Amino acid sequence: MKVAEVAPQIDPATLLAGAQFMDAYRLEVDGQSLDARQAAMRMMARAPRWVDALLVLRNIMVAPFGLKTSGEDRRAPRDIIGIFPVVSETPERLVAGFNDRHLDFRVVVDVATSGQRQSVTATTLVLTHNWLGRTYLAIIMPFHRLVVRAMLRQVAA
Repeated sequence: MKVAEVAPQIDPATLLAGAQFMDAYRLEVDGQSLDARQAAMRMMARAPRWVDALLVLRNIMVAPFGLKTSGEDRRAPRDIIGIFPVVSETPERLVAGFNDRHLDFRVVVDVATSGQRQSVTATTLVLTHNWLGRTYLAIIMPFHRLVVRAMLRQVAA
């Protein structure tokens, strides 16, 4: 299944006002009957081993800076998919993410159905707060693109 980068088709002001970064990737699937939660679960509940390895490395590297290492927070909602707290949800859209000292981020999973075909779009929004957030975003960006594509492919599996 081919994952394509697409123009984000959401209003960032309603999901993460002031976001400085936004991208979106889409996967078309046939013969599925997914809602946004099911698609998000397939996408985020488990990761390929190489993604897990990158996450372990990331956690080791950011710990000295006091950044969150898993997305879990005592104040976060208990509804978590993978490492991502769910912010809001409808059958067509699930929004997950969290706020941290260096940046806030959201991942939005949208599902649209047309006949026997569904499109699943993962949109990422990021609002940086300081130099650490901007630096972090610049460092992870090449990996972000690979990770989102790999995780989105899991929706079709």
